[in-house]
Amino acid sequence: MSENNTPERGRLGEVYAAYRAGQIDRRTFLARATALGLGLPVALFILNSVKVDSAVAAPAAQDAPALDSTRPTGGTEAQQRGAGGELKILQWQAATHLSNLVSTGTKDTIAASLITEPLTSFAQDGTLLPTLVSELPSVENSGVSADFTTVTYKLLPDVVWSDGQPFTADDVVFTWQWIMNEANQSVQIELYRPVANVEAVDPLTVKVSFTSPTLAWYVPFSGSLNAAIYPKHFWDGKDLQAANDEFRKAPIGTGPFVVESFTENDQVTYIVNENYREATKPYFARVNLKGGGDAASAAQAVLQTGDWDLAWNMQVEQPILDEMAKAGKGSIYGVPGTNVERVFFNNSNPDDESTGERSDKDVPHPVLSDKAVRQAISLATDRDTIASQFYAGPPIELPTANILEGIPAYDSPNTSYDFNIDKANQLLDEAGWTRDGGTRSKDGVEIKLKYFTSINGVRQKTQAVNKKNWEELGIEITLGQVDAGVFFDSAAGNDQNANHFFRDIQMFTNGASSTFPTLYMLGWYAGPDGSNISQKSNGWSGQNSSRYQNPEYDRIFEELIKTTDVEAAAGMFIQLNDIVINDYAEIPLVQRAADKLAVLNTLNKANLSCSAFEATYWNIANWTRTA
Repeated sequence: MSENNTPERGRLGEVYAAYRAGQIDRRTFLARATALGLGLPVALFILNSVKVDSAVAAPAAQDAPALDSTRPTGGTEAQQRGAGGELKILQWQAATHLSNLVSTGTKDTIAASLITEPLTSFAQDGTLLPTLVSELPSVENSGVSADFTTVTYKLLPDVVWSDGQPFTADDVVFTWQWIMNEANQSVQIELYRPVANVEAVDPLTVKVSFTSPTLAWYVPFSGSLNAAIYPKHFWDGKDLQAANDEFRKAPIGTGPFVVESFTENDQVTYIVNENYREATKPYFARVNLKGGGDAASAAQAVLQTGDWDLAWNMQVEQPILDEMAKAGKGSIYGVPGTNVERVFFNNSNPDDESTGERSDKDVPHPVLSDKAVRQAISLATDRDTIASQFYAGPPIELPTANILEGIPAYDSPNTSYDFNIDKANQLLDEAGWTRDGGTRSKDGVEIKLKYFTSINGVRQKTQAVNKKNWEELGIEITLGQVDAGVFFDSAAGNDQNANHFFRDIQMFTNGASSTFPTLYMLGWYAGPDGSNISQKSNGWSGQNSSRYQNPEYDRIFEELIKTTDVEAAAGMFIQLNDIVINDYAEIPLVQRAADKLAVLNTLNKANLSCSAFEATYWNIANWTRTA
């Protein structure tokens, strides 16, 4: 983009020029720009003459990194594959498996991203990039139909899987079929529900048809967080479950690495995929992805001792990180993001098993089903203290009132937060929750709540602050902590993980992973007969783990995925956010940075390309050392 923010890239520049000349109207510009692969928020901000560097997740400080619109490859031109030796990463939340499409936890998703890839990827600013396709579909090149009901992908020729088998359109068709097979319990099934059919036109052409016109035509098959392509031949002739189990441990992919060894909940070592399509990449011969420990010890191993190249997810108090960085071995790297640390309320009763399962969606929570209780807890939550004392604070990590953050096109102007314990007590009095000693009760039910999160110093301190304030309301709070590797594990048999949600309250981070974040907003969508709610029948793979049910939310969500009006879609995202906030379905605490990493000085940070919309290692084929 140029300094005056006018697009200069090929067809996009032509579309923008036509709009400025009055040859096309606002809606046509938006439709064409998004059809050319430009993220919806970026298109809106170009149109509104706002600096594009700020379009997705606005850097709020002068020293914040600008958001790239490309896939960084600097320094890779004359390198030799594998010449970089071993890359050592501390991912202290260890991977449980490596199957992207059943991952409910980020730790498993990103560990899989070294191996499996999507058709298209997202640049930092949300712009689409080709990965396994030869060009991005658009209305202009007939890749996207004028009515937004079909998209046709031209696959890269001569791509092979890591076992040498050819990558073809049949693999894309198989991936969709695999996701939609409920026996596989894919966490992406609702994301692909609007897809009516995926057809292999020829070995290198795939046509995706939708049940109705949609601006989200690019969401399926885009982004390493949600859209890995699976190899059809891996499942051919095998028992379905046996193949699934095998793939979880040693997947076949088109990415730059393959598994050398895998110890569940401990360590993955990867070696170069010798069949990777770019002959000089990757630079590193081996990746050692080690779990265990905690964020603070991982930061220390990079910033103070220099024993490791990179440490993931630095949820450590900022003063501690600043002190470690004084050793001069490395630095903290990240960009503003869409993730929000928040408090989740369970809308079902985790202590009732009368229907044969805990937290049944049809058994309301005896306390938290009362909106007044949820609102009072929100009023007694000190977001400012949490953001300033346990996070970087303003201007990078801000207290927030919204669950949809970091994409200004969808920022709600309608919400706010207040810290007022007196008002919270008055609200509970008026709702009939009376004090009997230290604990409030109503109709014989006491407000006693279990509040869980993962083991992490910042989260434990946040818990302590919240417990102190909430107990001033006459609410008895029992704190609990679960090892992060268990808490974010995706296994259907793990009743301690976040998706089972067998507690009253839990706390962690989640955020939008696409510029059209329908997958993220599925977190509060119940679906027909509660099909999207995490429950026993779907192996607790439903996106809605809080068992939240709101007919108005569902109605707007279903309208959103069918609309072709860009500005109407932005308004609907804001409406969905406001429903969650005004219903006190959750308590947003802090808008967190995207992929806050500790990085050794010898690692080329320019090519890391951390993004709110991609897995941490999405660009690892282009990672290099500094000169």
